[in-house]
Amino acid sequence: MLDLVLQQAGVSEPGFARKTVKWAITCTEDGQYTGVVSLGEGKGRGFDACPNLSQPELIGGSESRAHFLVESLPTVTLYFDEKLEDKEREKFFAKHSWFVDLLRLAAQDAPYLEAVANLLADAETLALIQTDLKQAKAKFTESAVVIVDGINPLNRDDWRDWWRGFRASLRPPKVSGGQLMRCVLTGEVIEPVATNPKIKGLAGVGGLSMGDVLAGFDKAAFQSYGLEQAANAAMAEATATAYAETLNRLIADKSVKLGNTLATYWFTGQGDIQVEDEVMAWFVEPPEQTAGAAERHAHALLTAIRTGQRADLANARFVLLLLSGAAGRVMVREVMQGSFEELVTHTEAWFRDLSIVARDGKSCAQDPKFLAVAGSLVRDLKDLPSPWLQQLWRAAITGGLIAAATLAQAVTRTRIDIIQDTPASHARMALMKAYLIRNRGDNNMKPHMNPDHPHPAYHCGRAIALFARLQRAALGDVGAGVVQRYYTAASQTPGLILGRLAANAKNHLGKLDGGLAWWYENQLAGIMSNIGDFVPRTLTLEEQSLFALGYYQQLAALNAGKQATSEPESTPSN
Repeated sequence: MLDLVLQQAGVSEPGFARKTVKWAITCTEDGQYTGVVSLGEGKGRGFDACPNLSQPELIGGSESRAHFLVESLPTVTLYFDEKLEDKEREKFFAKHSWFVDLLRLAAQDAPYLEAVANLLADAETLALIQTDLKQAKAKFTESAVVIVDGINPLNRDDWRDWWRGFRASLRPPKVSGGQLMRCVLTGEVIEPVATNPKIKGLAGVGGLSMGDVLAGFDKAAFQSYGLEQAANAAMAEATATAYAETLNRLIADKSVKLGNTLATYWFTGQGDIQVEDEVMAWFVEPPEQTAGAAERHAHALLTAIRTGQRADLANARFVLLLLSGAAGRVMVREVMQGSFEELVTHTEAWFRDLSIVARDGKSCAQDPKFLAVAGSLVRDLKDLPSPWLQQLWRAAITGGLIAAATLAQAVTRTRIDIIQDTPASHARMALMKAYLIRNRGDNNMKPHMNPDHPHPAYHCGRAIALFARLQRAALGDVGAGVVQRYYTAASQTPGLILGRLAANAKNHLGKLDGGLAWWYENQLAGIMSNIGDFVPRTLTLEEQSLFALGYYQQLAALNAGKQATSEPESTPSN
């Protein structure tokens, strides 16, 4: 897995890391404070190759240490919570002092940093900065950099050689005592790094805000042959930095949160996959907010690959990791990989299988986001068990089957919505349709109502929808009608319910005008003929989903005006 990550590694160097900076503190070249500026929406703006200290380097000395140029607001400006305990305040004062001292040392190579040091050493100026940060509603956990007269030091190179030399003086001794070992990734003979850099971005899936270790050996049970710490999986510092920085960048730029796991993906091969071709992102946000857009885009891309118009993508591949955090460690739940062409094929199939008529019956619903599909199974997405979410994601990416537990939950939630007279969820109905197509091979399951569907359970659902509309046409709004009273029983044991409703329908027909009564009677006769001679006594779980889809699609057809609900378009002659 790490070898796949390293294949995506760009130029990286120990002592440097990509960081996200939210705030810029601005000043003139003589150190006069000019204000605070947000560098971007959300968490801020990312900068590559920022100076960075590893955790052992940060805690290796007797004094409190801080990173150079980029640090948290409490460290840079002493902007912290007023409720903070005195002991914690003292730590930030010490780190602030270290931060300012580094700026003065680096000013030998980058003179403009002297103005930054003077700015941050002045108590009155710090008070102004703190006031501005408070008005801007800055968070204590956000980071900052100081920009001098338009010069952002993160975009310059004049301080980098000084930083390399300074950091070298802080390095802890090697754990192997200078012993050379074989790198587990490159195979080269190297002196192993003491500890691996941390992986960030997993705080929302069980990880720590400060980062988690992917290759760590802090307990005796993880160690072998008397080796200590990272020497148990020897890597050069440059190699460890490369994989950590690459994985951090991928997590930040190409990831999808799935419950308590994070799906991180990338593409490999000779093909130049443009942003608009990254079909993995379509599961998060379809390319257009229109019905069938994702399927059409995927089909066009697939055709271009197969006809040679996009021959550059023929050998492209994708890699996907499912990650989470646990007790400060990165847990790799699954590694998935395959050809880009297969991924496009499965993407097209996913959105095609999910295509479903909208509630108004006039067109298909918009392509659903993946989390909308998963969230349709529960009241709140956080209540969805992660194994269900991961299995559904796997089915989408690989074109596999959908778990039966998913269908059971979808059927239950659909029944609740119908009884409570809540508008049907497009994503949930689409998911049940996709299950039937994939797991049962039901190619008769179409986006719109199919009056020729061979299974009687589907037409039993249609019958309930028509009985409900017939009752409304005859009696108006009666509160708890046919659906609220009989849907649950009819969806499980239609043989015990439909006969009773058919008999009651005669009373409703007698209250309608002749033409409308004739129309309803004709529609019911057509449905009953599709059910056949025997109404099913009981329905299995899959048949209950057919029942639900028949009910939903029949209502959509009625809503679209394809079949009359109050008056037929032309009254048939007797």
